[in-house]
Amino acid sequence: MVARSPVSDASMTAIHRASSAMATHASARVESRHAWFSDLAADDRSWIGVIAQDGIRSFLGWLRHPSVDDSRAIDIFANAPRELARRITLEQTLDLLRTVIEVVEEEAPQHARAEERAAVREAVLRYAREVAFGAAHVYARAAESRGAWDARLESLVVDAVVRGEPDESLGSRVNALGWAEVRGVTVVVGSSPAGGESSVVDPLRRAARHAGLEVLVSVEGRRMIAIIGPVTDPIEAATTLAGHFGPGPVVCGPKVPHLYAAGRSARDAIRGYEAAPAAPQLPRPTRSDDLLAARAVAGDDKARRALASIATGTLDVGSPLGDTARTYLRTGSLEGTARELFVHANTVRYRLGRILDATDLDLTDTHDAFALRLAIMFADLEAGRRAPRPRGDVGL
Repeated sequence: MVARSPVSDASMTAIHRASSAMATHASARVESRHAWFSDLAADDRSWIGVIAQDGIRSFLGWLRHPSVDDSRAIDIFANAPRELARRITLEQTLDLLRTVIEVVEEEAPQHARAEERAAVREAVLRYAREVAFGAAHVYARAAESRGAWDARLESLVVDAVVRGEPDESLGSRVNALGWAEVRGVTVVVGSSPAGGESSVVDPLRRAARHAGLEVLVSVEGRRMIAIIGPVTDPIEAATTLAGHFGPGPVVCGPKVPHLYAAGRSARDAIRGYEAAPAAPQLPRPTRSDDLLAARAVAGDDKARRALASIATGTLDVGSPLGDTARTYLRTGSLEGTARELFVHANTVRYRLGRILDATDLDLTDTHDAFALRLAIMFADLEAGRRAPRPRGDVGL
């Protein structure tokens, strides 16, 4: 719908002739009034000048042919590069527009006929409203595009971390996501809640921001992987976000120094998550190291080696703690262990305490007892493989 212009051709011509001077005055006022302008790079300052000129030119076109659904208010941003929306905020853009409109409101009516000046001022105010809506539209569109791009970057980074195969592009992607300086990282794995990806991931992001954490998230089918930092205690960070995962186990890997080392944490967390159904008694979330026994049963060689290292030395055959652990695991009681070892029950109780201090496993707990039984078995198997063959044993 096109309305009739409120000013005559003569006034339009006069205002048009003054448009370059108005743009120059507007740019000067922006520079003098807004401190953030001087902090911009020279290229960005020049683009703001272009926006001011386009805004005035667009206003003149709108004034000649007013339209209810005209898109000129949005088009004044068309020539500026998209990156400019990243470097100046919506608030700064509105400050810029207010300053330009202020200059146009002061100067444009002076070049119109006396009886048309009020109409020009009213037109300026109406157009200012359209420009404000146009700026909001541009920033909303940029935010939507940036959000989709950031989500894609996140997915690529998480995938590279999980695969443990970083390529030369990982560094630039990490920098783009603002993770280059994040120190103290853990990876948390759980099931993905029902719903679309945005409805699943956005609440997790909000919870992380509220807790002062950064998070990179990837939904892979029914599994959701979150890289979290900066963390001091991985289980504390995982507990903060566990409610945003789907039902079932939530497993966090060990803390690593930075994102580039997060592959170790991711592999442990994923292996723990896959083995977690074998240890339903463990809390949610749980550490991947608390699932060493289940992981070893599931075929995780790293978990088997970790268990063997727990028993090696401390619980070797013939050592007081080793004999106590083996006997207690076989008898299941303090008294039975004490009788077999010819020691007092309090001595057995003391040794069990020392075993707990040395291995972080409590033999009076069934889960820990099973883990320590496996640890001793794997350590003995490894010792057997390293033992020298008797003379004359040439094998098959």
